[in-house]
Amino acid sequence: MRPVRGKRIVAILAAGGLTLAAAACGDAPEDSPAGGSSAAAAYKACMVTDTGGIDDKSFNASAWAGLEAAKAEASNVDAKYVASSSEADYEPGLRSFVTQKCNFILAVGGLMGDATTKVAKESADSQFGIVDSTSGNTNVFPMQFATQQAAFLAGYLAAGYTKTGKVATYGGLKIPPVTIFMDGFYDGVEYHNKTKGTKVAVVGWDKAKQNGTFAESFVDQNKGKSITQTLVSQGADIVMPVAGGTGLGTAQVAKDSAGKTSVIWVDQDGCKSAEQYCDVFLTTVVKNIEEAVKEAVVKGAKGEALAASPGYVGTLENNGVGLAGYNQFDSKVDAALKAEIDKLKADIVAGTVKVESASAPA
Repeated sequence: MRPVRGKRIVAILAAGGLTLAAAACGDAPEDSPAGGSSAAAAYKACMVTDTGGIDDKSFNASAWAGLEAAKAEASNVDAKYVASSSEADYEPGLRSFVTQKCNFILAVGGLMGDATTKVAKESADSQFGIVDSTSGNTNVFPMQFATQQAAFLAGYLAAGYTKTGKVATYGGLKIPPVTIFMDGFYDGVEYHNKTKGTKVAVVGWDKAKQNGTFAESFVDQNKGKSITQTLVSQGADIVMPVAGGTGLGTAQVAKDSAGKTSVIWVDQDGCKSAEQYCDVFLTTVVKNIEEAVKEAVVKGAKGEALAASPGYVGTLENNGVGLAGYNQFDSKVDAALKAEIDKLKADIVAGTVKVESASAPA
């Protein structure tokens, strides 16, 4: 596991689902065109996914949706992607797009930070972008997210909704893009306990010790099932997996529980990205990667500069992060609890409630 940059990385790597294209280790990857014109004025926006491909129902899918949205808004955008089957594919994928003279080369995920920094340094004339990381290179546009703010709201919601008095979270890997969600969730539960006099316990994560439960995978749904079954056996009736496709195993356990267990999803609204499980998704901690990527690409296509500093940071205030709707749980969540969450969001935006994580963007 390569190191990541502490406070400069803010969100989750999500992986899982179907890999639609694979970059062979050590070989130049094949790319998958997604339409767009070949005219001289075309703006080639090229994306290298993290493992799991664009159909992971989460992280990579959000970034690809951003490229497609940019193409819909700016007719000269020509979008394409290549999927990584392992970390060894990052550099070949990025270099392939440099060779193809892409105008914007997007790296998806904090684990791609080192590879992006290296290739960007070698390719000073190319414009790069990266999600959930940053770089010392002036030709890399960083897109980061204060995910702990939205996860705090989810923790408060879970504490107010639980029937057992225990809620849970677990991660794919113990890295800052994952633990930032878990930090926010934990603090949201504790804030509910403090302000409402409850004693809801969090299973699977201890913020003070920075220790908890991890699947060591973003694709293993069976591992997600077994972890969730353990958490449920410990009394949790709400589980937030921060584990990409692994979390679909959690959703299946909830589906099989006949309403006894519910799930808080992450990244994309679960009722849109994994509709078959909508009936178990209490809400989703949304990270608006799609909008961030779209805006960056559209600006680039219009000839506007993409400054590495300050880059982009998504917050509750600018809707870069947030909670999705309650969907099928809307009538089940008490109106007073909904109002408290709305007030809490306003207080976080105003700065009267502080939400902190060691992995928050500096």
